[in-house]
Amino acid sequence: MTGRTVLAIDAGQSGMKVRIEADGRREEWGSGGIHTSTDLLPQLAQVVRDAAARSRVIPDLVTAGVSGLTDRESDAGALLALVAAEGVRGVVLAHDSTTSFLGALGDRPGVVVASGTGVVTLGVGATTTARVDGWGWIMGDAGSGYWIGREALDAVMRAFDGRGPATTLTDVARDLWPDLTQAYIELQSNHDRVRVVASLARDVAAAADAGDAVALDISARAAVELAHSVRTAASRVRSDHTTLPVCAIGGVFSSAPLRDAFARELDAESHLTLVDPAGVGIDGAVALARLDPRHPLGTVVHRAGAI
Repeated sequence: MTGRTVLAIDAGQSGMKVRIEADGRREEWGSGGIHTSTDLLPQLAQVVRDAAARSRVIPDLVTAGVSGLTDRESDAGALLALVAAEGVRGVVLAHDSTTSFLGALGDRPGVVVASGTGVVTLGVGATTTARVDGWGWIMGDAGSGYWIGREALDAVMRAFDGRGPATTLTDVARDLWPDLTQAYIELQSNHDRVRVVASLARDVAAAADAGDAVALDISARAAVELAHSVRTAASRVRSDHTTLPVCAIGGVFSSAPLRDAFARELDAESHLTLVDPAGVGIDGAVALARLDPRHPLGTVVHRAGAI
């Protein structure tokens, strides 16, 4: 990256990090997340404009790891056209599973599971890659913050009806919706409902820490789902008998009961070793600037302009 300025973006649904890197200079800040229900490229273009104005530098290259990046939205050339007036000469776009991987493990083989509001798992082998889940809150994201929050609400209403055991999570729900009979109506009409539901994962973690049996069960089941995704990704990219490193990142893993249960699940797999991540998503977004196109991840990275 010598001699050029890189503007890197790690764009998630719950928050975003932006970093400017140039020779001898680094500046980083956070902001609100992206909205996957609206066009992503104009949102990213505005982030670039705001960053250029804030840092008062001209970015040569924009790199971005984006949650929910679809084939339709992954047009690096279209983004370059939107930001060329800012002096940008090249764009590299990737799904945030790619940048999470690069941030955590670099360019070596392994598996990274990133679980926050949503969840996605990426396995990288010597020649291939495998993405597992990351299919959104309606069709997937098993073990994610949203999944955990949804399970919590299900448990609360089962307890309310007498269909399930009592749980301290009921108090959490009543703080949000004093009349639980109206909670589902209020939640369904809330445009921010995905974030609201996912935010309950923190309450599940706290309740599990305090010994609530229902919260502990939800945490254990989430760990099983996440470990299953890791095993699946590993089976699709592992071509020999080597041991693959596994990184577990994202806010969901801040729960000690869930993290411990996840580690126990992986302990049963002799070919998988849980390791600490070397960095985070924004580090992976920066790493896109130097990723060899011949690397297995090169096939899922989108480039335009002078790279």
